[in-house]
Amino acid sequence: MQDNATEVTAAGIARLAGVGRAAVSNWRRRHADFPKPVGGTETSPSFALTEVESWLRDQGKLAEVPLRERVWQQLAGHPEGALTALVHAGCALLLIHERPTVWLDVSAGSDERMAAMLPGALEQVLTARLGGAVERTVHSGRSAGAAEAVNRPGGAAGVNTEAVARPVNTAPTAPGPTVASAAPAVRTTPAVRTPTGPQLLPSVPLLRGAAELAAEVGARQAFEFLLGRHLDANPRQYTLTPSDLAGLMADLAGPARTVLDPACGTGALLRAVDVRPGQELYSQDSAPELAALTALRLALHSRAGVHGAAGDTLRADAHPELRADAVLCHPPFNERNWGHDELAYDARWEYGFPARTESELAWVQHALARLADGGTAVLLMPPAVASRRSGRRIRADLLRRGALRALVALPVGAAPPYSIPLHLWVLRRPDRTPATPEVLLVDTGRFAGEGRGGPDWAAVRDAVLDAWRAFGRAGGPVERPGLARSVPVIELLDDDVDLAPARHLPPAAVADGPEQLTAVRERFGVTLRLTADLTPPPAGQAPPARWPLTTVGELARAGALVLRTGGNGGHARVPVLTDHDVLAATAPSGTLPESDEEAVLTEPGDVVVPVLGGGSVARVIDDATAGAALGRNLVLLRSDRTAIDPWFLAGFLRGTANNRQASSYASTATRLDVRRLQLPRLPLEEQRRYGARFRALDEFERALRHANRLGEHLVRGMYDGLTDGTVTPD
Repeated sequence: MQDNATEVTAAGIARLAGVGRAAVSNWRRRHADFPKPVGGTETSPSFALTEVESWLRDQGKLAEVPLRERVWQQLAGHPEGALTALVHAGCALLLIHERPTVWLDVSAGSDERMAAMLPGALEQVLTARLGGAVERTVHSGRSAGAAEAVNRPGGAAGVNTEAVARPVNTAPTAPGPTVASAAPAVRTTPAVRTPTGPQLLPSVPLLRGAAELAAEVGARQAFEFLLGRHLDANPRQYTLTPSDLAGLMADLAGPARTVLDPACGTGALLRAVDVRPGQELYSQDSAPELAALTALRLALHSRAGVHGAAGDTLRADAHPELRADAVLCHPPFNERNWGHDELAYDARWEYGFPARTESELAWVQHALARLADGGTAVLLMPPAVASRRSGRRIRADLLRRGALRALVALPVGAAPPYSIPLHLWVLRRPDRTPATPEVLLVDTGRFAGEGRGGPDWAAVRDAVLDAWRAFGRAGGPVERPGLARSVPVIELLDDDVDLAPARHLPPAAVADGPEQLTAVRERFGVTLRLTADLTPPPAGQAPPARWPLTTVGELARAGALVLRTGGNGGHARVPVLTDHDVLAATAPSGTLPESDEEAVLTEPGDVVVPVLGGGSVARVIDDATAGAALGRNLVLLRSDRTAIDPWFLAGFLRGTANNRQASSYASTATRLDVRRLQLPRLPLEEQRRYGARFRALDEFERALRHANRLGEHLVRGMYDGLTDGTVTPD
């Protein structure tokens, strides 16, 4: 049946046809039979996907569209919005994953029959995997301990998106009676509700396409792809928890059979937990769509029991009687409206009633309240929580009673907001008060990466886990100058109770003494001389060239180029070349989740182009980088060497005017349409002449980068040496 409900924008039409948006505008003006808009606005109209495909096919302009691109267009153009479409697709993919024969029976026949039969089939699989769930009402003034028992609704699946934290102020504990009768009711609902037949009918074409995609790559990989594309397309709508950070938090928590994430976002933290037999995963989020996506994602990810709910965790806890082995949480930051007025007498505030500006300390105490004795909680926190005066009484009580076990300062760039060095708080539900309590403080700021490359996650992980395991074995003392120290609690219980690690760690050994700085200076001089030797000769004057031009898209259709995009996973455990690596000209540094998807591996002579960021960058793969997997937001161009010289290709792709005409600025991020980049039509020998000059420029650029790094190292070392007395001013 025709997919009359799916709409597509002009940008989507351009991707379908492999052209630029300007070409679509020209078609609309020149061809009277071009499909008329069916939605959108006057400046950004949308068109019926089936009408557009039919017109493109009749005109011979329809490119060979990969199945995943078509399914994505169906999802992005869904009449009820992409989030509704994602939830419907996730439900169908879970049915395909769990009961493929039922899906085959339900999907046979007309769209109307499929929409009528799907709810019954989905009800069975959702109940089996996510548990039965009934809406319940919680009075916001009632303590969590007094709230009525809740059934465990379904929730599962993880993507890199977490909730945003809400700050809370620390104030003295306020004892008093429970007042619930006059408080407004706050509702907690199941994470996933079974959609009805009328709700599913517009999604049927999408669900059929998702089933085709699942047949190719698997149901879990199909859902991950669709969710990942949605997150990439809407970067400002979600606060993501990077997978490396999620893995570190899960490792700090340790093996656990029952795990809770009370602000689950899209489930990155629960997805990072090591799978164990009989495992139970609990999730909740105030955004119903995120709660549903997390539940579905987790159910597709493992055989663990999934118990998810949608609702405000602090006001309406869906799991009030849970005592988990571990709690992982990336809470909302700086949230004033967290329930301060309604929750004054809540039983969770064992360590003090949080002030209105200290919402993060409310999340800390919620996590502790949901732990079993001896259980571990790991929370991502803004650094101000460790030192704000309004929170000092709660921090002091957490220290005295042995609940706060470690505080880790992460490098800048570890997670959004990337300009702030966030903290990890590691807490334990104390089963007894330690005789001589100590807390582990770790500062990993030295492992911050350069530019957009992010931290050195391998170094961060090794440093944090080594210190944490040593602390756990001995209970202290641990002392690694400049990096980690187990601090007696009594040292921290002053008027400020400031827990910022950098203020309590012994200074690191001098990294660059006079001998090391002399060696750096010598290398800097050698690099400067090399840079001078590589400086391009004076530019000769010539009139502007009038070459005949072609585009990357035309060359790909003609077979002169193979164009591949970076993936979301793969079988091979190889280094991954990320867009940050390409922009910074560094070695492959990324990782991809393991999946059934085939990774794109680079070969010498490939040209790799980042599609986000607005920079004019193209990198030719050398022998050292060959074999790396291609990361997301990268496009690889593999040319026929008998027709196109790789260095010629990379050089012309870097032209500023070329990039400007091939870029779109529909959002805050600039996106490059690689198919629209232009090349002159030149004989191969002439291409090689240009290629040799472009290669020489690349060597000069690399030498400049290296000289810059050495110069910064020398300046930093001199400042440090002069200020700590290891270098004299003479």
